[in-house]
Amino acid sequence: MPAIPRIRRALSCLLAATIAVGASLACAAGPIDGMIELSLRGQKIEGMPIGWNEQEVHLLGRDGRLWQFAPDAVSDFKRTSDRFRGYSPSEFRAVLLRELGGGYEVSGTGHYLVAHPRDQRDKWAQRFEDLYRSFVHYFSVRGFEPAPPMFPLVGVVCRNRAAFDRLAADEGNAVPNGVVGYYDIASNRINLYDMGGKAESANWRQNAAVLIHEATHQTAFNTGVHSRYCPPPKWLAEGLAMLFEAPGVYDSRNNTRPADRVNRDRLKAFRQGIVPHHRPELLAAIVASDDLFRTSPGAAYAESWALSFFLVETAPHKYVDYLKRTALHSPFADYAAAERTADFAAVFGTDWRMLEARFLRFMEGVR
Repeated sequence: MPAIPRIRRALSCLLAATIAVGASLACAAGPIDGMIELSLRGQKIEGMPIGWNEQEVHLLGRDGRLWQFAPDAVSDFKRTSDRFRGYSPSEFRAVLLRELGGGYEVSGTGHYLVAHPRDQRDKWAQRFEDLYRSFVHYFSVRGFEPAPPMFPLVGVVCRNRAAFDRLAADEGNAVPNGVVGYYDIASNRINLYDMGGKAESANWRQNAAVLIHEATHQTAFNTGVHSRYCPPPKWLAEGLAMLFEAPGVYDSRNNTRPADRVNRDRLKAFRQGIVPHHRPELLAAIVASDDLFRTSPGAAYAESWALSFFLVETAPHKYVDYLKRTALHSPFADYAAAERTADFAAVFGTDWRMLEARFLRFMEGVR
């Protein structure tokens, strides 16, 4: 095996010849030149290098997975193409079936490949696609045309909790007992499990709510609304996903009243837990930092939904401009507090006291 310095130098030369994407990949919307194949700890990986230095390489796999590794971990490599090419639906279907093993089938729906227990296509597949189309429509009518995904989006529906836990462990995720599904930004997949129950049962509704929330995350990170390579402030990502939990957002054709766009659970939490103690400093803090999600997650989620709802209802074009701004930061760079505050202030201003007054007055009138 070649000496480590030789591997690093050779890989650096190959990357230098291949990577020409730079900051343009911050909200990538289509194929970008350059693809290599390498062996990472015995596993063959093919994809596009999207960022690298002497210490680490970031690679986008043909299945949409993000890989991060030290150059020293690579044992051999070669250039395979002058253009990045994600898996075709048929290639991707074969990959998923090999990976998941027996008991699954994979249904294609246009933008999605949904792996689910056999004979359950009608229960799951179209629901993913409907949510994707609802998301695109929501932003299109607000002047933001989401970009087509670079590859089919993937949802994996496990038969039960045990299978879900095994899949999460295989991906290196420790999932708390109360979590029934999640979007993984590294694998770019939604993983959840079938809780059982007939239509409109409590389990069915919980599955539906989780799917709506996580599909919003996945679609946003694959259509240029958010950047997977420099994620937005957490309040913005979670606030958007909670907006879509309301029937007037995820199914606006059948729920047309303004009141249908209100997330009732989040409104209740905001009014009971946040409003009595609200201060302008809370707005400034959640814009600048994700710390509140660690110290008081219930308050962070309630504030994030309410602020997102206020902005999208009262200043939809500014809200879209802010989303675009947060999606354009350089890949894999630290999105520091000062930058986060500056981006928000550039769109919505710097008078936190006035913003809070308008925010609370609007929320008081929500019915």
